[in-house]
Amino acid sequence: MRLRRRLAPLVATATMAAIAGIGLVGAPAAYAYDADDTVEIDILGINDFHGRLEANGQEAGAAALATAVRDMRAQNPNTIFAAAGDLIGASTFTSFIQQDNPTIDALNAAGLEVSAVGNHEFDRGYDDLVNRVIPRATWEYIGANVRVKKELQDRYKQLTESWVKEVDGVKVGFVGAVTEHLSELVTPAGISMLDILDIPRTVNEVADELKAKQGADIVVLLVHEGAASTRYESAVDPASDFGKIVNGVDKNFDAVISGHTHLSYDHKVPVKEWQDEKRPVTVRPVVSAGQYGYNLSKITFTYDRTKKQAVNVDSKIVPLTERQADGTWKPLYRPDPAAKAIVDGAVEVAKREGARKLGEITADFNRARQSNGTTENRGGESPLGSLVADAQLAGARTTDPSTEIAFMNPGGLRTDMKYRAQGKQDGTVTYKEAAEVQPFANTLVTMTLTGKQIVQVLEEQWQPEGASRPFLKLGVSKGLFYTYDPTAPKGRHITSVSLGGKPLDPAKSYRVVVNSFLASGGDNFSTLNEGADKRDTGQVDLQSMVTYLGENSPVAPDYAQRAIGVRFDAPQGGFKTGDPVTVNLSSLLFTTGEPKDEKVTATFAGQKVGTFAVDATAGASTDSTDEVGRATVEFAVPAAPARGGATSADLVITGETTGTAVTVAIPLAADTGPACTTTITGRHAGPLKVSSGVTCLNGAAVSGPVTVRKGASLHATGAVVSGPISASKAAGVSLNQTTVGGPVTVNGATDKLTILDSKVSGPVSLTNNRVADAPVVSGNRISGPLSCSGNSPAPTNNGKVNTVSGPRSGQCKGL
Repeated sequence: MRLRRRLAPLVATATMAAIAGIGLVGAPAAYAYDADDTVEIDILGINDFHGRLEANGQEAGAAALATAVRDMRAQNPNTIFAAAGDLIGASTFTSFIQQDNPTIDALNAAGLEVSAVGNHEFDRGYDDLVNRVIPRATWEYIGANVRVKKELQDRYKQLTESWVKEVDGVKVGFVGAVTEHLSELVTPAGISMLDILDIPRTVNEVADELKAKQGADIVVLLVHEGAASTRYESAVDPASDFGKIVNGVDKNFDAVISGHTHLSYDHKVPVKEWQDEKRPVTVRPVVSAGQYGYNLSKITFTYDRTKKQAVNVDSKIVPLTERQADGTWKPLYRPDPAAKAIVDGAVEVAKREGARKLGEITADFNRARQSNGTTENRGGESPLGSLVADAQLAGARTTDPSTEIAFMNPGGLRTDMKYRAQGKQDGTVTYKEAAEVQPFANTLVTMTLTGKQIVQVLEEQWQPEGASRPFLKLGVSKGLFYTYDPTAPKGRHITSVSLGGKPLDPAKSYRVVVNSFLASGGDNFSTLNEGADKRDTGQVDLQSMVTYLGENSPVAPDYAQRAIGVRFDAPQGGFKTGDPVTVNLSSLLFTTGEPKDEKVTATFAGQKVGTFAVDATAGASTDSTDEVGRATVEFAVPAAPARGGATSADLVITGETTGTAVTVAIPLAADTGPACTTTITGRHAGPLKVSSGVTCLNGAAVSGPVTVRKGASLHATGAVVSGPISASKAAGVSLNQTTVGGPVTVNGATDKLTILDSKVSGPVSLTNNRVADAPVVSGNRISGPLSCSGNSPAPTNNGKVNTVSGPRSGQCKGL
């Protein structure tokens, strides 16, 4: 069919590129051609459909998609319908329950002709793709950078690299490619027979061959890789995976249809070689339709058959639904009868299979969220990840009773498990809901790992350079708990691991269960691929959830964190009595509206050292990590009853609301100072005189002044003194979270001097103290002046300012 268009000015294309900040160089203002010699060809594209068969909000549904394609073909019979992969996999239950067969059938009915393979086409392995999916699909699946290993080519079919269709005398070629990160995104065992090659180099070779040997006039790249944002700069960023493709394809590619990142964009990228050759078209369309059948991308080529070149190109995103004033979405195309019949049949099967009740839950089980409250954060701990790990541990024990630990990858959790949802009784969990959480049908695999290897698995949550995400938080089964330092160098983040309250033994062997995706090293957890005595239980991961809900309903979320960030700096040789300790905590909170601890309580060596606020602030810095819920615990090391030569003491931090608890071993110096010679708890009537030794006030209430004589020491933690405290030539004075009903005066101390997080109803005066370490005056509320002079070293506040109602003077002026 010849469509008449006398002049096809390039000015419009150049203007759009200039508006986008691209800046075309050397593009002709217009190109005249004879309309009788031209053909107008439309290429429609979709990507990341993921089995969205039914109309649902912005999702148009397969039947409306089919009508849109049919209508556009009616307007221009020279239309090709193509896709950039992930048409199946991670699907809704309606498609998932029948292994995505209804989606394949519906896209057949819609007239899909060619598609790149996406990573989700490999969810059930390469065998399933080439022996079940491809034979059922009437379109051509292509993947030039997917190659069967040489030594296995006699056993496995090879994917087609390209596909060519002649349209009204013009040959249009397509080259397919899948993300180079495929082995991170699917079960490695399922693609062990494949090599995934460099995209630009491989597709360029195929495109050159299409041009030279098959006479392709137009060549389009269908690639399952995409830009990280909708901005033009993201698409051409040479440091990004997609930018390397966009900048790396050669001049034989006329357009790029992309996917994978689920974003909708329409870019025009200048091609220098075309500019140098003074071609009528000097920009290459780079498009993505978004996701789930929201849109179609549409590229229109006007091709001059006489001069054998494209004389104009245009591209746009065509919405399939329209947002209404009330916020709902309306399909812009009526359902295609043939596709609708397929969808309706799938819905009936899904209703019947999915309505079965599995059990009950008492509240939502959510995945982690980013700070915007909607986007999933695979770097965050979640109640859902914990639930799935618990269910898989229980499932594994039915065939391998010695299994002790389960790990779950966050990418395997595809939706939340909700307490309340339309069309069901509150708290009920149906088969459909459980299947939508875990749609991949992985089997459970048990293996033996040493304690050292388990630590290495946890270290591998910090992903290698160039991975699609910097951090992936594993769901871990109840009983496994670990602490980590988020600021530590690679390979040294994990600081402690316990199982059932006991430290993990690096040399001991433990039985571990994971899904088959992780078992073969998926998501870069390579240590799991090295496990000994592997046994595939044959139990699908979904079945473990079905059984768990049936046996444990109603199931309540565990709001206690199973991993906590802990960071503190210890002096060489450990802390001494009176030394200030600052412990920074993170990952104390979930991120999707779960109950939260506003404060945590800390005890040290059995003594309460205070309660501390939890900061729930989330932002860009927490959007790919597990750092929401921060607290800073500060206290001075108290003197304690005889330690018996202990080299550390436990700091125990607990949250009353969630049940989160973490124990941190605080190293102690060999010379921690004398043990308490006198310990006072409870009430003490009248004045207190400390004449010798070490007197410890542990939560005591002294109804009178306290005087510390020469050579003696006072250590007060959580105490209340209703009068002043004075010390002259004492060995040491340490006040931690203590309330003093009068002035505090310390003169001539010789060992330790710390006043931390205390409340003083009067002036504080520190003079002529000659102590081993700088006196610490930090975080106090002082109702009066704060004066310091003649102290060596000078006092410090360790970065925590005091609240003082009077003047600060001398060495304490800046405190």
